[in-house]
Amino acid sequence: MILPIVAYGDPVLRKVCKKIDADFPKLDLLIANMRETMYNASGVGLAAPQIGKPIRLFIIDASPFGEDEDFSEEDREILKNFNRVFINAQILTEEGDEWVFNEGCLSIPDIREDVFRQEKVHIEYEDENFEKHTEVLTGIAARVFQHEYDHIEGILFTDKLSTLKKRILKKKLENISKGKINADYRMRFPKLKNKK
Repeated sequence: MILPIVAYGDPVLRKVCKKIDADFPKLDLLIANMRETMYNASGVGLAAPQIGKPIRLFIIDASPFGEDEDFSEEDREILKNFNRVFINAQILTEEGDEWVFNEGCLSIPDIREDVFRQEKVHIEYEDENFEKHTEVLTGIAARVFQHEYDHIEGILFTDKLSTLKKRILKKKLENISKGKINADYRMRFPKLKNKK
């Protein structure tokens, strides 16, 4: 089932999410719905808070990047098969030089900006069977992971922009939170407080 994606301005996007365990109700269905939702919106990642659930779960399918000639052959090879579920993920260390890449977010449609992130992450997470994994990601795989990981920490890519850039985007972000946006996928907008 395709779920509505929560728009910028909803408090759930600012929550540090809670860990889950194997008893989490209907987890398989939730993951399947998240995949369907992500593919419907042409995304490469989707975190649980983006569908209104403040839990430490996100999915990534970066395989579309595997065909992108802008990336190195090594990156493309990794990305072709980078399709995973991440539960209770933790970044153990971030290393390397910061590098810039143009990022967007399904919760913030029509805004793309250059974001600096470190090039390598050492991570720990559980998969959908709650088997623990520890690995090192680099390049685009690391970046996509960092972006989705930020979601479960209550951080958005716009938080990483300069003060000037945030000021320039302020009106656009306000319009997204008010539902003044034409996304080509279902969205859920924050309930605005009635002015008296």
